[in-house]
Amino acid sequence: MDVLSQSFRVLGDTTRLRILRLVAQAPLNVTELVSLVGVAQSSVSHHLSKLKGLGLIREERQAGFTYYSLALESDDSRWPLVRLAREAEDAAGDSARLNDLLRAREDRQALNERLLEPGQSWFLWAGALASLLPPLDVADFGCGTGVFSRAMARWARHVWAIDQSEDALSQARTLALRDELKNITFLREDLHRLSLAGGRMDLVVISQSLHHVESPAAVVAEAARLLKPGGRLVVLELLPHEEKWVLERLGHRHLGFSPEVLEAALREAGFTSFTRETHARDGASPFRVFLLTGVKPS
Repeated sequence: MDVLSQSFRVLGDTTRLRILRLVAQAPLNVTELVSLVGVAQSSVSHHLSKLKGLGLIREERQAGFTYYSLALESDDSRWPLVRLAREAEDAAGDSARLNDLLRAREDRQALNERLLEPGQSWFLWAGALASLLPPLDVADFGCGTGVFSRAMARWARHVWAIDQSEDALSQARTLALRDELKNITFLREDLHRLSLAGGRMDLVVISQSLHHVESPAAVVAEAARLLKPGGRLVVLELLPHEEKWVLERLGHRHLGFSPEVLEAALREAGFTSFTRETHARDGASPFRVFLLTGVKPS
């Protein structure tokens, strides 16, 4: 009875009641709840602490975020409270906003599943390249399922899409066939030691692949070997971060890179004429990316 009485008191707050109703429908993180109920993050965190203290909700860490969901089982004496909360009139319009949020989340998840990695800016970057570059011979290091390889194939003379994962390459071949792209050669090889002849590429792209390899410097040196004099290397990478879950879940070997460290590796491999650009964090994502380019001297 004491627990039930405390639960009644806690749920006497309108915002807490709204939060409980929302997490009863889907696991949500703090940022999402802030956007749904329209109060400050500190206030949402306070309400979540109260609800968790009574065992009404639980928290779970997923992909670098903490998600909150309903903790009650149907035989809990407080379940009628939750049922009433869920069935109460939604005067604030929370359910409609939640539906929009969940649809947007599904779209992002579908995109991430295709791209395999967090923090990628494929489509915006590919569109810019398509409008600026003439037909080139291009090597895509660590192509994955070929999202970027296919985008480049629309303007490149030929693309060599390279990855060590046969599963990823199989998907890439299927998608290239679907898109009727015939100017892509898929290679399953180690980026540290490629079979391709040197001095034939106009452009080498290493997009979010260096954090997967044992020796980034060796891969950069291999890129230099493949490029023609005057050819360009383009690197897109993650800045240093603390999201250690990527090591086991995504197979990362490095938690991002300092741009200065990678620029030093490019300089050691013989590149010159560097450009560097750092991009702002995308929303609540813990990842930031930077773009680094270098030219192989003529």
